[in-house]
Amino acid sequence: MNDVRDRSHRLNRATGIARHGRLRNRHPVGTITKVLSGVVAVALVSSASVAAIAAKQVTDDLGDGVQIQGQAAPKAKGATALSAYKGGFNMLVVGTDNDPEQGTAYGERDATLNDVNILLHVSADHTNATAVSIPRDLITPIPGCQKPDGSGTTPAMAAQPINSAWGEGGLNCVVQTVQGLTGLDVQYSAAVSFNGVIEMSNAIGGVPVCVAQPIHDRYTGLDLQQGTTTLQGDQALAFLRSRHGVGDGSDLGRISSQQVFLSSLLRTVKSNDTLTSPTTLYKLARAAASNMQLSQSLNDVGTMVQMGRALQDLPLAQVNFVQYPGTTGGTGVYAGKVQPSTELAAQLFTKIKADQSFSLGADSTGIGSESAASAGQSAGSSAAGSAPAAGSTAAPSTSAAGSAPAAPAAETPAATAPSETIDGLQGQSADQQTCSKAFGS
Repeated sequence: MNDVRDRSHRLNRATGIARHGRLRNRHPVGTITKVLSGVVAVALVSSASVAAIAAKQVTDDLGDGVQIQGQAAPKAKGATALSAYKGGFNMLVVGTDNDPEQGTAYGERDATLNDVNILLHVSADHTNATAVSIPRDLITPIPGCQKPDGSGTTPAMAAQPINSAWGEGGLNCVVQTVQGLTGLDVQYSAAVSFNGVIEMSNAIGGVPVCVAQPIHDRYTGLDLQQGTTTLQGDQALAFLRSRHGVGDGSDLGRISSQQVFLSSLLRTVKSNDTLTSPTTLYKLARAAASNMQLSQSLNDVGTMVQMGRALQDLPLAQVNFVQYPGTTGGTGVYAGKVQPSTELAAQLFTKIKADQSFSLGADSTGIGSESAASAGQSAGSSAAGSAPAAGSTAAPSTSAAGSAPAAPAAETPAATAPSETIDGLQGQSADQQTCSKAFGS
């Protein structure tokens, strides 16, 4: 662990919980972790309707795609298949904090970092899925990666924050790093920046998000009252970027707060209104294709359609959002960073590799969120004029006029075998109603 170099330009050298320093700009760089809105839109909402409506337009937006080491050259694009994807797959969604088109609105930076890294695994029988959020400050080896311009290979490093991988070789290097960390073969990958998050949330018409206490974050401009509010556009981005406004102000707290958004997003895109609306599907496909950098393997409308069809009927209770296991307060290369909890990570990825579903222990939601019941919020409660989370499987309750209906009973299988509980993991299932916790609460 001697080969340690400062590649991120923003390494936090203070001990304790991993934090980033306050930027001089009014809008400091907050991680894009909001990206999963892009990932879920591509993987979970694309359906045959997309091809029927606008296959040609979407294809025109896709571009050439990014070549990933170890992956075969893509097959020639043909007619869009209507069948579901065969077997399981792993897809990595990367959120970058730098985009020439966004200017200096979110602060000036001298490097691009992969501040969001979410690995989505779908089982071969399409009965369960797991989305693993990897903390940006998790220390891990960075392998030698082919440079994007083809001029050679970067040197391998023994211990670096994972968010430095993009600077070593773009999307390809992040994929290589995550494969080494998890032991999984990542067949598909995509990268999105701030504007992509905004456009994806606009395309879906907003995502209902519950907060347990009022959240005020002057760094991102987020100002939310207690209850449920439907977020989209700049407000959705501000929520997903907010670190100072939630939990303990750390990136780990932000991840659990973001899972409140992501679980509600998945419930929303799987609601009947979304999946049966050609207009919404068209907007989502165009927003994803126009604002995401895709691997060559994913750079095809037919592939997106097949993946979406395979996941249409995936039970929400069998979808887990979890944080890669790690601890803070370490020393040496782990000072001010996140140290992997290797034994717990081994448990998690053993289950994933075996396509086995699992459940999370009690009080697993993390330091940035809590259950709606603990927050005193009913599943259908909402702020005035906003809609509760669509697709919730919680008990029915009175809600504001115009709220979205609960998901049909068929969303949860009538009888499922009990799954093993992995204690110590932080996260939640997609059908679990949760609320973000305000900073210091």
